[in-house]
Amino acid sequence: MVSNTFFIALSLFLFVHLAFIIAVLIRRNDVADVAWGLGFIVVACLAYALSGHSSRSLLVTVLVTMWGLRLSFHIFLRNRKKPEDHRYALWRKQWRHVHLRSYVQIFMLQGILLFVIAFPVMFIAQSPSSPLGMFDVLGSAIWLVGFFFESVGDYQLTSFVRDPENKGKIMDRGLWRYSRHPNYFGEVTQWWGIFVIALSLPGALVTSVSPLLITVLILFVSGVPMLEKKYAVRPDFESYRKRTSMFIPLPPRKGV
Repeated sequence: MVSNTFFIALSLFLFVHLAFIIAVLIRRNDVADVAWGLGFIVVACLAYALSGHSSRSLLVTVLVTMWGLRLSFHIFLRNRKKPEDHRYALWRKQWRHVHLRSYVQIFMLQGILLFVIAFPVMFIAQSPSSPLGMFDVLGSAIWLVGFFFESVGDYQLTSFVRDPENKGKIMDRGLWRYSRHPNYFGEVTQWWGIFVIALSLPGALVTSVSPLLITVLILFVSGVPMLEKKYAVRPDFESYRKRTSMFIPLPPRKGV
């Protein structure tokens, strides 16, 4: 088990370095965003290949692969033919020794976070096989809810942005009418679903570090706060903020 975990960690380490090299060559640190989903696929597939090939491990490998491919492809299509994402472009201007800081603060940090978040996937793969049960069904259902919110939310936002008539407007339609960040809600929900699947196995409570970490990152560090800060100066966003739930989808507040 320890040797398998070490091999997965080493493979992820090499994958992160490959992403960094590509970023340096094309001068785009937003390569890290595309690599995020693909890195989970690397971990999930290796964990399954090195395991006893249980049905539960196969289930989470399929779920993680579906999520990772969709997310990475979506981000790739969103970023192509556009300048580097504004966050990374700003850091490129602000940072001294930009390559070193990019390596440590973007790519290596992302690799560490990815490894921790993927912990339930490795835990499931390395645990003894047992029949699928209630937690597997419940966790899969939770994951599907999250996949719906993330994929549909991304699609709706992409369609909105591509329409010239919406230039300068705030997206407040579809799922975005009920949550200011339905795609982030979906991503977090999917990892809680994976955690619930892991609860089928003894000792799985330790894997709660995964959904807790991604929840904290999205809500308080790199997801919601950055976007909220970007749009905070806009009067139309203030109105949208007052009537729309920040994260969990809820009916819009009336009279706002």
